[in-house]
This record gives sequence, C-alpha cells and structure tokens, in this order.
Amino acid sequence: MTLCTPAELAARLDAVAETPPGSSLPTDTSTLVEQLLIALEHGTVRAAERGADGEWRAVPWVKRGILVGFRLGRVVDMSPDASRGSTFRFFDKHTYPTRQLRLEDKVRVVPGGSTIRRGAYVSPGVVCMPPMYINVGAWVGQGTMVDSHALVGSCAQIGARVHLSAAAQIGGVLEPVNASPVVIEDDVVVGGNAGVYEGTVVRARAVLAAGVVLTRGTPVYDLVRETVYRGSAERPLEIPSGAVVVPGARRVRGDWGETEGLSLQTPVIVKYRDEKTDTATALEQWLR
Repeated sequence: MTLCTPAELAARLDAVAETPPGSSLPTDTSTLVEQLLIALEHGTVRAAERGADGEWRAVPWVKRGILVGFRLGRVVDMSPDASRGSTFRFFDKHTYPTRQLRLEDKVRVVPGGSTIRRGAYVSPGVVCMPPMYINVGAWVGQGTMVDSHALVGSCAQIGARVHLSAAAQIGGVLEPVNASPVVIEDDVVVGGNAGVYEGTVVRARAVLAAGVVLTRGTPVYDLVRETVYRGSAERPLEIPSGAVVVPGARRVRGDWGETEGLSLQTPVIVKYRDEKTDTATALEQWLR
C-alpha cells in the first residue's frame, strides 16, 4: 500500500465523497479509508485543529473521509466468538471495528467492557475505566482519565491530563462537516454526569462541576466578571481558561412562569481556579 501525504489523502477523499448516491465508489476507496484511519490513530491528522490565533476549527476533509468509510462499510457480525454462539452479539460496519491496542501503546484499558473504535487517537498514559467509549475521529491527550460510563463522541478533541469523571458525556460532531468541534483543552476537570455538546470549547484548566450541561445555545453567567458567554451560529460557546462552572438556575420571565415559580437550568461561573481549587481537583498520580 503506497502511503499518501495528508494533502494527497485529503484531495482523493474529497473526490470520493463527491461520488453520486447510488453510484459505485472508486476501487481504491477502501485503501484510502484505511490510510485515513491509520493517520487518525497515529495522531498525524485530526478532525479539528487549533490555529495560531487560538481558535479551534473543524477539518472538513477528515470528516468527509470518515463519512466515506460509513458509506463504504457493510454490516458484519462483530460478536466475540460468533462461531461458537456468543451470548453478546454485535453488528456494525466492517470499516469501523474496535481498535486493537497493544501493550506498547501504553494505554491502560481496565477490564470491564470499554471500547475504543478504529480511527480514534489515544495518547500514551491515557487511563480507560470500564465501561467507557471513545468514538471514531476522537483525539485524547496524554495522561487523561476517561472514567466509568464516560463517552468521548466522534471527532471530539480532549486535551492532556483531563479528567472525564463518571458518566461525563462529551458529544460528537460528524455532520455537518464544517460544524464546530467539541473541545476540552488541557488540565480540565469534567464532573460526573456533566455534558458538553456541539459547538462548545472548554479552555484549559477549567472545572465543570457535576451535572453541568453546555451546548452552543446555553448562556453561561460569569459572576466574577459580570458578563454572559454565548455561542452563535458563527462561533462556539467558549468557557474561559480556569473558570469554575456549577449548575445554576435563571428565573423564567412572564407572568405565568413567575407565578408558577419556574426557572431554567443555567451554568454559572462562581470563581476562577486557585490554589484551593487545585487541591480539591488534584488527581492522585499513583492511580495512573
């Protein structure tokens, strides 16, 4: 298999993606998809990149290539010991099986039902607690812990030394290909049952308390700087570096809503990270 440069791979996959629905894909499509998955797993290409201006942008050709892989794939039996009538049955596209890690990858996957899909980059030193799931196109940085029942969605970008606590949900964005990525930068702590979804960037060292939910359409109120952060159709919601975000509530306007005492869920920044916060969120290195 002759390896393409990233520029060549991008051009060829973009051309394949233009194949009309119902038409046969080019004969080299399988090879191109395989090269893309290898490049993603090695971290040489990413589904989103941070520019020199600090802004995160999707890499559309990578997403188009992943979608080509789904189009190419046929559903096969992926059950373990399928020939012997395994109790656990799994059926998925043959192009996206689970990734086969090796000891030399230096990724800890604790036994108990975790899955890393092909096309995901998982850095050395990452710890995966069962059960958790990392989807295609995701990028997980060195020393990050993905705790039990946590999800790293397709093309989500997770920095180094991040703690995704139990049941944290980091949403994936595969379509549309230009959609803002979900990004968790270095040294962020994401509390249990927190959710971060399409069009959200959490900057370095921020802390999301348990139960915080962030989307592009979620206004976030900053009690320290007395401002409101909002996303838009053109820009993601950005949580500032070092912000400590907790679940809050905002009173509903209008006579009936006020009469009923209704309020809406609203994340609130109550402080910025300090020595006391660092002590409270410190991760015991021996657990790694």
